[in-house]
Amino acid sequence: MRRGCAAAALLLLAAACGSGGGDGPEDGKVTLTYALWDDVQQGAYQQCADAFQQADPGVTIKITQNAWDQYWQNLTTQMVSGQAPDVITMQASYYPQFVKNGQLLDIDPMVKADKVDLTRYRPGLAEPWVKDGRRYGLPKDWDTMAVIYNTKLAEQAGVDLSELTWNPADGGTFEKAIARLTVDQNGKRGDEPGFDKTKVAVHGIVPELNDGSQGQNSWGNLAVSNGFGYIDKNPFGTRYFYDSPKLAETVTWFRRLIDKGYAAPYDKTSSLGIDAVLNSGKGALGITGSWMIRTYMESTEQKFAFAPLPTGPQGRKSAFNGLADVIYSGTPHPEAAWKWVKFLGSPACQDIVARNAVVFPAVASSSERSLEAYRAKGWDVRVFVEEAEAADGTFLLPVSDHGDEINQIVSSALEEVWLGRKDAQTALTAANQQVNALFTAN
Repeated sequence: MRRGCAAAALLLLAAACGSGGGDGPEDGKVTLTYALWDDVQQGAYQQCADAFQQADPGVTIKITQNAWDQYWQNLTTQMVSGQAPDVITMQASYYPQFVKNGQLLDIDPMVKADKVDLTRYRPGLAEPWVKDGRRYGLPKDWDTMAVIYNTKLAEQAGVDLSELTWNPADGGTFEKAIARLTVDQNGKRGDEPGFDKTKVAVHGIVPELNDGSQGQNSWGNLAVSNGFGYIDKNPFGTRYFYDSPKLAETVTWFRRLIDKGYAAPYDKTSSLGIDAVLNSGKGALGITGSWMIRTYMESTEQKFAFAPLPTGPQGRKSAFNGLADVIYSGTPHPEAAWKWVKFLGSPACQDIVARNAVVFPAVASSSERSLEAYRAKGWDVRVFVEEAEAADGTFLLPVSDHGDEINQIVSSALEEVWLGRKDAQTALTAANQQVNALFTAN
């Protein structure tokens, strides 16, 4: 069956790569560099590269991979020096700054010339990649968020995480579960008399507080479920609402988890990331995205499962995000780069990715195959799909100009709150004034 699928993929690829002549060196041997940051996905995209190269032996794909922080540092340097990869995995909130600098290629003429069917992608994925009438990327995947929890710790605590509620006043059943999951060094739980918040052995929650201006892995989902909206128009609005009391309430609630000992103090938080803390057994639950499924399900240290995000005052809300492949405007091989991007965004490649069970591909039919691949491994990941398909259950992370500056401003303000130096409303109101001033400055 696998051979049949591979053959079908190659037939599709042959058709995809058959267009166009060349622009000089692309009629001969061409090597394209392709940048990724997720090492878990690298094997799947290498399979795509192998299939692509078999159908078009004149093009060689060289995949480079760096961890998240290093990836963006390298890319910024490479763009300035004119040595950027030919094709780049791009996050929607980052790409406007590269467009502003003229560093990404407008692929809209090629999309139209080759009649790429944009309706094959899950709704909401193709639109963010258009700015001022120009298209800069083809969707590659999508993600939603869920609660990740240690099944042994949850069982020991006797908590059911399947239908949690949340509000910023008392935290609802979500906070009750977090309190119950928190255990001090004497074995007292967070909801029991005598609990010592200064000597915690297992924190009930490991929030990713150092999560930028969007809070995708932490406060963002709950804030939106509390009635918060990031921006006046998405994508490419010009007025943010970080001064919203609904956001301040949410941020304050997260700060209270630290005060109560349910979450580690911000300055004591591990720099290794929440997955490392959860894998150590020193944390019971967190909020994570579907791109982390394989990392948690293949853990040899702990057993994990996924639960829906808690339902807030405005319902259950999950961030919905998707990556795309873009072309560096300075590539010496634009035609070959387009062929590769077109293949990356096709069912042929995305079916290959789906069978690897590493991410939900952007092509709707491939996404279904991905769910089947997860099921075949015995992994219950339905919560991510159910969230994506729920009516009014998702929100698009904000895409606008000045993304880097906004991230710095809001991150600094939130750090003041997490460290207990300022209250949330004061810090976020000041930050919002700075953010909106970016759009009015000459």
